[in-house]
Amino acid sequence: MARPDFKLEKIHPEPVAGVDEAGCAPLAGPVVAAAVVLDRTRFPRGIDDSKAIPEKEREAIYARLTRVCAWGVGIASVEEIDELNIYWARMLAMTRAVDALGIEPAMVLVDGNRCPKWDRPSLAIVGGDAKCRSIAAASIIAKVTRDRIMAEHARAHPGYGWERNKGYPTPEHQRALAELGPTPLHRRSFAPVRQLTLGL
Repeated sequence: MARPDFKLEKIHPEPVAGVDEAGCAPLAGPVVAAAVVLDRTRFPRGIDDSKAIPEKEREAIYARLTRVCAWGVGIASVEEIDELNIYWARMLAMTRAVDALGIEPAMVLVDGNRCPKWDRPSLAIVGGDAKCRSIAAASIIAKVTRDRIMAEHARAHPGYGWERNKGYPTPEHQRALAELGPTPLHRRSFAPVRQLTLGL
């Protein structure tokens, strides 16, 4: 199966940033976005959609990526998710990620069907993490960053299995949510958590 390449980057002026996020579907924890500008002559092998890479390999690629590319991370908190909704929190995290790059890209390639409301030249690419190497790199940094955040929260909130499920609504997580109740890291605006909060 073909891996993401630089075809989409090459038709735009440099520098080109790829942007992706992790953590829209979980019941707990923040949404995390990353922005990456790759050096097309110097990048680690194995870059792919983060969901297609085993965890240990993903961690290794993350370590190499963060040494050789320009990158930034943006986070939208649980409180912002509940206040804005997950769609706008995702847009906020992506905006913060590009702001954190330290350089202003000439073009931003965003995974998905819409870009944030910003003045930057940008293009939304459905399935971009499987097509565009810069977006795939961003998906790896976003995923690893968020997984580490959830593993840290798991130590403070044992019993929910966040070190394994990362806050996603697995049977393990949902059983613990029903038995232990929601934590401050749970998204009250998401139906399974809201129903418990309201006693439904």
